[in-house]
Amino acid sequence: MLGDQDAAPVVLLHGTPFSSFVWRGVARALATTHRVYVWDMPGYGTSEMSEGQDVSLAAQGRVFIELLAHWGLDEPMVVAHDFGGAVALRAHLLHGARYRALALVDPVALAPWGSPFFRLVGANAEVFEQLPPALHGALVREYVSSASHRGLHPAVLEALVDPWLGDAGQPAFYRQIAQADQRYTDEIQSRYGELELPVLICWGASDTWIPVAKAHELAALVPGSRLHLIDGAGHLVQEDAPAELTAALTAFLATAS
Repeated sequence: MLGDQDAAPVVLLHGTPFSSFVWRGVARALATTHRVYVWDMPGYGTSEMSEGQDVSLAAQGRVFIELLAHWGLDEPMVVAHDFGGAVALRAHLLHGARYRALALVDPVALAPWGSPFFRLVGANAEVFEQLPPALHGALVREYVSSASHRGLHPAVLEALVDPWLGDAGQPAFYRQIAQADQRYTDEIQSRYGELELPVLICWGASDTWIPVAKAHELAALVPGSRLHLIDGAGHLVQEDAPAELTAALTAFLATAS
């Protein structure tokens, strides 16, 4: 937790194949006016990675509900990126989690999703798990790099890749892709019209993972939502345009606090 204990709470959710590390700068900035919570979902970042682990969207949604109760947060503001967007939406629509406001940053929310590479790995996870470590590392670096439009600093790239290396990290990388089933968003997509809270949709205009057309489609489905496109940013908006993203989130959260 960062910021003043008495400030309005904000919870940040990361996406895949990332961790709370992507929120480091935004979290520090928001902590000047809010109480900020960040976490690594099970199977990601510094959280436990184990054989047979359930890291699906369904499991992450249930964990998020439990975590909100653990933190004692009845109605926080939520900011969610990528896969985290689906987690936040499922927790709200299926499990009754209450938010004061919701900001979605390039979220996984609309079918179809998953690149050809993503689908190939998902269908052959057991084969990819057996790659030599050096080849696996090169694959993950190339994949993570493609999330940025402007290019990642080498140190940032290594920090994002590191959790997926080694005896635990390599199988965990393929495990989370294998369990990323579109049915978990299909279950909620028809219910986006039920959202009755302030919603901001931020999107990198140069996102090649989830094209910006999806931003307009999602905004049309969510009543009263605001759409904010960020030029020059890819899927990892936090790295490509941190100042622009932070400014948009700060202005949005200020109206909901």
